[in-house]
Amino acid sequence: MKAVIMAGGYATRLWPITKTRPKPLLPLGKEKIIDHIYKKIKKFDLDVVISTNKRFENTFRDWALGKNVKMIVEETYKEEEKLGAVRALFEVSKKINDDVLVIAGDNVFSFDIDPLLDLYNEVNSPVIALYDVGDTELAKRYGTVEINGQKIKSFHEKPEKPKSTLVGIGIYAFPKNIGSLLEEYIKTNSKHDNLGDFISWLCKKVSVFGYIFDGIWYDVGSPDSYIEAFRSFSSHSVSEDVKIDRVSKIVEPVIIESDVVIKGRSIIGPYTYIGSGSLIENSDVSDSIIFNSVVLRRARIWRSIIDEDCEIRNLELSSSIVGGHAKIQRGD
Repeated sequence: MKAVIMAGGYATRLWPITKTRPKPLLPLGKEKIIDHIYKKIKKFDLDVVISTNKRFENTFRDWALGKNVKMIVEETYKEEEKLGAVRALFEVSKKINDDVLVIAGDNVFSFDIDPLLDLYNEVNSPVIALYDVGDTELAKRYGTVEINGQKIKSFHEKPEKPKSTLVGIGIYAFPKNIGSLLEEYIKTNSKHDNLGDFISWLCKKVSVFGYIFDGIWYDVGSPDSYIEAFRSFSSHSVSEDVKIDRVSKIVEPVIIESDVVIKGRSIIGPYTYIGSGSLIENSDVSDSIIFNSVVLRRARIWRSIIDEDCEIRNLELSSSIVGGHAKIQRGD
């Protein structure tokens, strides 16, 4: 078996911060989103493949240095060109003659996936990870499942009226003949963006099983879900060279990277990431992700994401995303 991390999307719902970096490489605590996935599968001693695009190929290659990771790269550079997860997985399957463990690159979860692989080895048939979101409105965003024991009766991608709150969560185990099934699906269906559409079709062709997980799970697709995932997986780390005025206050947990200066009556945290080289002066920042080389002066930032090289003065921001190199200020 080989493990495939699907990371070929362009994460438009998180633009502008994902215009210059892939979503799986966004910080999550002290690590990146993809680090959490990699640690979950590394224990199985599987060859790991990242399926991505030309735009982010080199970024992933930098991350993969020193790791047992190979790349399969689709020849696309922008959203309109992307293959979609179904066609991308088909391209991967043509180069891997083996069973595959497939994990979406924006998945963040606390549980171990051993039980899914145990079930797969028992049934020798496709197995997908399931999670009860507990709310029908929330279930509309995902693929919902009707299940009998561990066998899936039906799978409905983003239904208007969900029949259950049990959803597929982007973790799959497939036998090595999955390539021929993907090819058959692609020839007869036009929906290639979501693997959920393929799973819905697959359930009518072969026996598909599901394993229900408990614990923490996030599909990091929106700013809110990203911030919530960051909160859940936060640790506390302040680099040794960070300079903090005596009148400033740090409310744990926070991640503060190297070469950061915090001046004046600033309050940082909780659940906050401050990227390297940033300057925070007389500002309050909480539940937010601040990338590298950002300057905040007399600012109040809450549940927001600010990209690198920004400067914000005399301003309150709530539930906002600010693109890189922006300069925003309100009059003194």
